[in-house]
Amino acid sequence: MRYRKIKKIFLLLGLMIPIILCDANEAFLSDEHSHIQIKEAHVQGVPKGSTIQASINGHTFTADFSVNIGQVVLEITTSVGASVESLSVLTPNSLQINISNTGNYVVTFTLSNGDVYYGEFTVTN
Repeated sequence: MRYRKIKKIFLLLGLMIPIILCDANEAFLSDEHSHIQIKEAHVQGVPKGSTIQASINGHTFTADFSVNIGQVVLEITTSVGASVESLSVLTPNSLQINISNTGNYVVTFTLSNGDVYYGEFTVTN
């Protein structure tokens, strides 16, 4: 009786260990590409924040606009408000910006209709 319980425990462990190891291996092998959550700051009409994808990989900030939402002003500031980059881009489009210093940053997307979206991220290495 006791042998069967021990056997079941070992069988369950035998099934769980490969899954745990695969997840751990994936975490170690993944690139440092971190998704930046885009939030609404001021939106008058239909929210379009889901059409903006942003990420940070090392010192490279990437923004991808999956649909045409018109002209977008993108501004990156430090967490205390010092301007790092400001530019205007037509969508749909993608862009990359190199951020030379480590620290905490805020990216703000202002659409031509006045809607504002933002995301916070950290450059660590």
